[in-house]
Amino acid sequence: MTGIPVSDLTAEEREKLLRMEEKLHERVIGQEEAVKAVSLAVRLSRADLCEVSKPIASFLFLGPTGVGKTELAKALAEMVFGDEDAMVRIDMSEYMEKHAVARMIGSPPGYVGYEEGGTTHRACAQTPLFCSAIG
Repeated sequence: MTGIPVSDLTAEEREKLLRMEEKLHERVIGQEEAVKAVSLAVRLSRADLCEVSKPIASFLFLGPTGVGKTELAKALAEMVFGDEDAMVRIDMSEYMEKHAVARMIGSPPGYVGYEEGGTTHRACAQTPLFCSAIG
């Protein structure tokens, strides 16, 4: 949550929130429900209508290749953080083997690399928006 009272939003920020769905649809075609859900979650957060102790939102974009999952995540990152690179994309095809999961979530206690954490831990610590591409 931002902690910024709604009255403290600039006119530019209010306009951006009001036109969010329209702007997302410029980049993502044919995903009305996803765009609407994402936009609503961001608006609720910016209006301080979400619990402070919880994340703004968690999204799981599913579907075949080419339907706009990654593009929606990039467009959302651009709208919220001003940079479409303010996200992390993980290619899940790299985690097909059972032992590879340690790279994602980190090594168990007592194993080499335990203190470093996994890919997702490091990514979430650095980047507030996280996109996991299942492939």
